This record gives sequence, structure tokens and C-alpha cells, in this order.
Amino acid sequence: MEVSILENKEAIRKEVSSWNREQLEAYQWGRLKSSYQHAIDQNAFYRSRWNGGVSLQTWSDWDELPTTSKSELIDATDPMGRSLNHTWPIDRYQRFHRTSGTMGRPLVVQDTPEDWEWWLQTWQYVLDAAHVRSTDRVFMAFSFGPFIGFWSAHDACLERGALVIPGGGMSTIGRLDLIRTSESTVICCTPSYALHLAEIATQQGIDLRSTSVRQLIVAGEPGGSSAQIRSRIEHAWDAQVVDHAGGTEVGPWGVGTPEGDGLYVIETEFLAEFLPIGPDQIGTNPSGVSRSIPTGLSELVLTPLARFGCPLFRYRTGDLVQPILDHHHPFVRLQGGVLGRVDDMMIIRGVNVFPSSLESILLSFPEVTEFRIIASKEGELDQLEIEVEDPLQNPERIAERIHVKLGLRTNVRTVPLGSLPRQEGKARRFIDMRNLSRV
Repeated sequence: MEVSILENKEAIRKEVSSWNREQLEAYQWGRLKSSYQHAIDQNAFYRSRWNGGVSLQTWSDWDELPTTSKSELIDATDPMGRSLNHTWPIDRYQRFHRTSGTMGRPLVVQDTPEDWEWWLQTWQYVLDAAHVRSTDRVFMAFSFGPFIGFWSAHDACLERGALVIPGGGMSTIGRLDLIRTSESTVICCTPSYALHLAEIATQQGIDLRSTSVRQLIVAGEPGGSSAQIRSRIEHAWDAQVVDHAGGTEVGPWGVGTPEGDGLYVIETEFLAEFLPIGPDQIGTNPSGVSRSIPTGLSELVLTPLARFGCPLFRYRTGDLVQPILDHHHPFVRLQGGVLGRVDDMMIIRGVNVFPSSLESILLSFPEVTEFRIIASKEGELDQLEIEVEDPLQNPERIAERIHVKLGLRTNVRTVPLGSLPRQEGKARRFIDMRNLSRV
């Protein structure tokens, strides 16, 4: 297949569903070589990292290149965003964004106008999945700030011709009122904030099911591909949920499946690779990165194929995934979406536990309005405690279900209703205190 005949992005989005994996890989290879050559010629970070690079002729040559970590990007970037990983002079960059810093020091990432246009075109896959039309009224339930998710969704919807309603700087009650009065048809927010909006609506006697909202696009945290979370959101809003995943340093890489059972990696714009996770080793073997689909849990490794101004090659996202191939779609599917962070895995009395597994169980109790998972250490052993807001005041039934589902006995205790924090951005339901020294 000739790459040159596939320049129109909308045509590619419509055509890609009929491709096979060989056609997809041919398209990826052409874009990968172009991005690689730009980096070799212009990018100081990768030119130094690769020691001059390799002659990229085959996939075997590609396999010789090392992975890239977030810590390496942070070390190469100052707080103003000046980075060794800038392909062009700083005056070509117009977009300033920053990661949330939940995993350490925030990382500033800047984009050129050309790279920002790539963001918006890639986002169109998500809007296609959500059936967003130019006649839609899209409400952005985010605050303004350096978080890239709001801006990319906002501008992508404008690109499609939709009316965009910004909800920054408003209280939750104020947003609910504006959603109703503006007759919003699509909501963009995090999964946890969609549930928080529903919680406050119930308290205020607002019937969300009677609003004009027909679609919620959720991102920023795992949950949009969780059956329990999706069910609660869709029931509260009487609207469909579409999952999405992306990252400031990577791009908008994932779009939810129609069935809501996972994320497709947008492989026309990203090369997806996987680092299998063994029972005794969590994502520490870069030489094990492969384009082949592993049979077990893996760390997702991504390469954006057309972000030339601030490129990434073989980037270890830290996202825990379970990849599979569908027969009816050329893109790899991540079953259950992003299952959690690789670094979050706990070993509790010999049982491997991820926060996402606990969250799915906790959200299966419709009475539980909020919860928090706290990990700590006693000596060399991981310990776990769960706090829940439970009107029934019956934590024993929750602890029993965790035991049945995971084979794990853990301490579950109730806290006063409304005492746990709520966020409009990424939820902070997992508190990891294992690296803090105990006094």
C-alpha cells in the first residue's frame, strides 16, 4: 500500500476499519521513518540518546532502540518548558501544557501549531466514536489550566463545528444549571466527576435523565471501560459513555469500543508495543518490548507517529493493559481499558492487587457514594485499608465481597458521609504511603 495516497485524515479514519494488520503496519512504517529522520536531523535529546542512531531499514533495526521514560523527559526539561527534546527553536512553540504531577514532579510539554493540529485530528477518532456532530452542544466540565485534556477536547470539538460550552471556574451546582439551560448534548469530564455531578444532582433534586445530554466522553483516569462505573454513569444520566485515554507527553492515543469493553489504540497515529509483566518483575526489562501481542498483563509502550516538535520514541507510559486483537478491527484492543498504573501494584499476603480491581468491586455497591484506598507498609509487607462512605454502615459485606473476588481479607471501615474529597479532575482515591518512612 502506498502511504502517499493516504494523506487525507478524514478519509483515513473512514477507510482504516477495512484495513488488515499488514496494511496498517505499512502505513505506520512510512510515518515512523519520517518521524525518526526528523529526530535524527533536528532533535538534540534523541540524537544524543541514540548516539547517532541506527539505519532504520527494518523492524529489527527499530528493536535496537531503547525505551524512553518520563523521568528522562523531566530531567531534560526546565520548569518553563525549555527542553532538549525540542526539535525546533523555542519560538516555534505556542501551546504550553503540564502533566498533573500525580506521579512526581510535573512535566511541561510544549507544542507547535503543526503538532497541535495533529492533536485535533487524532481527537476526531474519539468524536467519531461518540457520534459528535456539528449541531451538538458540548459542555466542558473542567477548570481552565495547564491540563491538556480540556484544551485538546475543546479545540477538537470546535474543529468539528460543534458549539463548545466551557464550564471552568464554576461550582458543581453552577455547572449542573448551565448544562440544563444550555441544553448541552455532550459532556466531557472524568468518570469520577460524572458520578459526582450525579451525586450533587440527586441532592438538589435535579433529574439528569430529563436533560438533553445523550453522550459523555470520559477521560483522565481509568473507569470509562469499567462495567460498574459505566453502568452507574449511564443510569444516572440516561446517556451513553465513551471512554478515551491520552497523555500530555504522548497525545490522545485511545478511543473506547462501541461495546464499552475496552480501548482501541489509535494505531494510525501511534505505534503500540508491550512490555510483558512477570509475577516477580514489574516493567523493568526494556529489551522485552515487542510489537507482538502478549498473552498476559503488560505495560503499554507508545510512539506518536507525527508529533515532530516534541517527539517520543518507545515511551513507557506506565499504564497497565491487557492487549488483544479483534477480528473485526485492525487496531489492538486493550481489554477493560487502562487497568491501572504498573507502579501501583501491591502484594498483600501473597496476593497481587491493583487499585483498579478494588475500585470495580467497591463501585458494584450502589449505596457507596465515595471511597479511598490507602496502601502502607509494615516492615517489608504491604498493608491495605479501605475507607467508604456507606449509608448502610455495613463495611463487613464489602470486605466479604473483596475476599470472594480477590481472595484477600482487608480492613474496610466507614467514614462520615461527605467526608472524603471529590475532584473534578483525576480522582485521588488511591493513597500510596508505602514509600513514606513510618515513625
